[in-house]
Amino acid sequence: MKKSHLRLILNGKSAQRPDVRAAVKAVRSAGHDVSVRVTWEAGDTQRLTGEAIAQASGEGIDVLVAGGGDGTVNEVVSAALDFLGPDVAVPFSFGVLPLGTANDFARGIGLDPDDLMQCLKLAARGTAKRTDVGMVNGRAFVNVATGGFGTSVTTQTDPKLKKMLGGAAYIFTGLHRFRDLVASSGRITADGFEWEGAFLALAIGNGKQAGGGVELCPDAILDDGLLDLTVIPSPTADDVPDLLVQVLEKGPESLREAVVMKKLNAVTVESDNPLQINLDGEPLHSKKLEIVALPRRIEFKRP
Repeated sequence: MKKSHLRLILNGKSAQRPDVRAAVKAVRSAGHDVSVRVTWEAGDTQRLTGEAIAQASGEGIDVLVAGGGDGTVNEVVSAALDFLGPDVAVPFSFGVLPLGTANDFARGIGLDPDDLMQCLKLAARGTAKRTDVGMVNGRAFVNVATGGFGTSVTTQTDPKLKKMLGGAAYIFTGLHRFRDLVASSGRITADGFEWEGAFLALAIGNGKQAGGGVELCPDAILDDGLLDLTVIPSPTADDVPDLLVQVLEKGPESLREAVVMKKLNAVTVESDNPLQINLDGEPLHSKKLEIVALPRRIEFKRP
């Protein structure tokens, strides 16, 4: 078995968790090196990622593990790409020790956040697979970028409804609260594609799911060189009852007719008013979003 050297950047809030310490101990006992760096305040993740890059060759660091939620994964990968620039190869692969609330990226790649020991063992001995990265106005995301009122709807969607309807629960909740919500509007353009109008939610997926398990981009593939665009247009008030019935009677697949879905390598979103978009949960506000895929830009330890 090849020995790995993991550098774990650990969210400070989780440093004393017994299951985290047990996972680190188990991987070390299996013959791997695990050096831990704990974040304390803003800017630590970026600084510690730069330190790992500088030390990668001399200390033999071959996996940089983000210990935290989706936001921590985003911070670690983004910091590495910012540090290296667009053309320099990252000197290690990435892994994740899922310690967040939703852990959408980790769950989407098949990790179980309730089994931290297995997650860290995968980071040590799993296969490093080429993985795309999405960029919005020069900022990276690894999983999904969401816009519109998606954040409020996903947090207010009943977990029982998610279990029953899957991704359709997101749309069901949005439709149910339709009269209470203000839709965003914009112009979306790409090579050979154009759409304009009001929308309840927008998602650009490298990964499939966000919002605690909702598959906003069910066809997304992490290494196909493309991003999956999903637009949920804002319906008229007269259409809402029929769409709600359709969700309940025909299931999630029937909603594809009401949703715009495209695979693209680049897309532009423009609006007369600033749009909020969340990159793996990290907010960005702009009237114009230039979104591109960086094909197979990084390597990630995933099943």
